[in-house]
Amino acid sequence: MNTEHCQSSQVLADDQKSVQRIAISVEYNGSQFHGWQLQTNPAVPTIQQYLEQALSSVADQPIRLVCAGRTDAGVHAVGQLAHFDASVRRQLKAWVKGANRLLPSSIRVLWAQHVDHDFHARFSARSRRYQYWIHNSPERSGIFSGLITHYSQPLDHQLMHQAAQSLLGEQDFTSFRAIACESPTAMRNVHAVSVFRQRERVCIDIQANAFLLHMVRNISGSLMEIGAKRQPVNWLQTLLAAKDRSLAAATARPDGLYLMTVGYPPELMISPSPPTIFSE
Repeated sequence: MNTEHCQSSQVLADDQKSVQRIAISVEYNGSQFHGWQLQTNPAVPTIQQYLEQALSSVADQPIRLVCAGRTDAGVHAVGQLAHFDASVRRQLKAWVKGANRLLPSSIRVLWAQHVDHDFHARFSARSRRYQYWIHNSPERSGIFSGLITHYSQPLDHQLMHQAAQSLLGEQDFTSFRAIACESPTAMRNVHAVSVFRQRERVCIDIQANAFLLHMVRNISGSLMEIGAKRQPVNWLQTLLAAKDRSLAAATARPDGLYLMTVGYPPELMISPSPPTIFSE
């Protein structure tokens, strides 16, 4: 029997017992932030920067976060998921309330829960759901400035919905990936997509296993071209087949984009996230 191996395994098990892995759900208004990801220049404000500072203060030790999806500058979230490891014991409500006391009002931790050490906010996720909201009116909204994209020309949401169905399934989304995208493959699996209207607001709701850089915003820009009747309903299908980003519409603004939920296998028992943003 290899006693050295057994001792090493016991040390590893003891270390894992002393370190807790915590999952948190985060909601934020991304208007004033340079996206989620921490920047080398600390003067550039990011969601991760503020959260790690707040949680490190609660823990009285450095905390590093791993998120389910790194949102871009100006993009919002109502159900971002992240995890961190901490060797100190805190009640779950202390992580929530303690962090929120130190965070700017536009970032909030909604809940915290203990998870197994093999849980990973990004790699354990099975799906992400985004909504892209458009204020479809001749004049911009004053109340929702920075929270919703404005489009002044009438949009036919039914045509947009019909066109969006061509996105379903596992396909090559080269035509809707940003040039700076570092993913080794453009293959993604869209589980569900719909376009609906709430009075002057139009919503593009899309869920997939994962998304490429700017994928939702690029799809939204092209769907608006179809909704404005500048392109036919089958244009999205043509773009997918072409695998050429230069043929699609311009990237839609970040204002209206929200990370809604992150889906995990049911056995992980991750708490659900809020399902809606705007309501009638």
